[in-house]
Amino acid sequence: MVFGGKQPSNNHRYMQMMNSAPTLYDFSGDAYDSDTVRAAADAFARNVGKLKAKHIRRLDGEVSYPKNSNVEWLLQTRPNQFMNAYIFYYRLATQFLMSNNAFIWVKRDAMNRIEGFYPLTSSGVELIDVSGQMAVKFRFYDGNEYAAPYFDVIHLRRFFYQNDMFGETNKRALNPILDLIAATNAGLKNAVKTSAILRGILKFGSMLKEDDMKKQTEAFKRDYLDASNHGGIAATDSKAEYQELKSDPKMIDDKLMTAMADKVYDYFGTNKKIIQSNYSEEEWNAFYESMIEPFALQMGLEFTAKVFSDRQQGHGNEILFEANRLQYASNDTKVKIIETLVDRGMMSINQGLEVFNLPPIEGGEKRIMSLNFIDADKASEYQLGKVKSNDEVSKEEQNDPEGGENKNDGDE
Repeated sequence: MVFGGKQPSNNHRYMQMMNSAPTLYDFSGDAYDSDTVRAAADAFARNVGKLKAKHIRRLDGEVSYPKNSNVEWLLQTRPNQFMNAYIFYYRLATQFLMSNNAFIWVKRDAMNRIEGFYPLTSSGVELIDVSGQMAVKFRFYDGNEYAAPYFDVIHLRRFFYQNDMFGETNKRALNPILDLIAATNAGLKNAVKTSAILRGILKFGSMLKEDDMKKQTEAFKRDYLDASNHGGIAATDSKAEYQELKSDPKMIDDKLMTAMADKVYDYFGTNKKIIQSNYSEEEWNAFYESMIEPFALQMGLEFTAKVFSDRQQGHGNEILFEANRLQYASNDTKVKIIETLVDRGMMSINQGLEVFNLPPIEGGEKRIMSLNFIDADKASEYQLGKVKSNDEVSKEEQNDPEGGENKNDGDE
């Protein structure tokens, strides 16, 4: 149990919603049991798991990075005592897709300092009013119920439409195609079984007792219909005649199977190439910008709102979730971008090494710049030849160490 503190009494009332009930139930059902759904969810979750949280301070147009940020360390390394950062984001992304709602409880100590982040999976959620404050009451699968203030619960939503507080369920939209896929898989299984079984009628040429017929039939099945008999040939004498029953199981067309899988992939914003990691640079960028980036943006906004107070946010504190997108680019693209950014002093040597998954070097945080670039304010002077070289500037300083302050107005 991760919930601490005193739980509210049962003497509370539900929050009043304008257009919906303040309750949410887990309608994900058996969707995650489908291999097609699980593959789609896994493709999203394993890439979300690579996101990196950053605590920044944006103030007066400048961005700074607070040193020794406890929140950043938790979100980058181990959000709670049971999960590392990758598993934490993986589970969060999976819950987000499967129920269109993801809840993370922010655990604080007696001094209001954050101790951890816990993703919650429950069978039901209710919004209740506790002393005039909104709280979230979770009903877990073991039957226990616990509540937490809503301002301590990070709430991520997808398909946010009719309900005032919760994302819509996948049940109505997803179940029809999942039922069709399940029926198709069952049909394929039966077709394979049927095609591998020898079926027929064993006709005896003489009158036999019922018990003798059963014995002869069982012996025939044992000798010729057992799975260990790979020959596919049956032999009988004049006492019996075997008449084979032809079976013609219908197989599902590959195009139909692909179309059904694509419908599921489309619903979850992915495709076969992403799932099989067989994508091009452009295909990856499209997936990132359409699925991962919006999720990272929503996480950043929600974590910022629930982690920092209004006063802290007023001082520019916020949480960002970023991914090193250059790692997914082709080597040619990586080289071109690094050459461009390093020459302009926009990337350090170690940042360039990180793109190629190489270890940092000593002094690699230093930024270098090509001499081919000048200050934009001096570009016109440079074209007219009015910009003085370093040697000229040094000579003038030696001749006039006071910088011209000793000159009289008429000494020109």
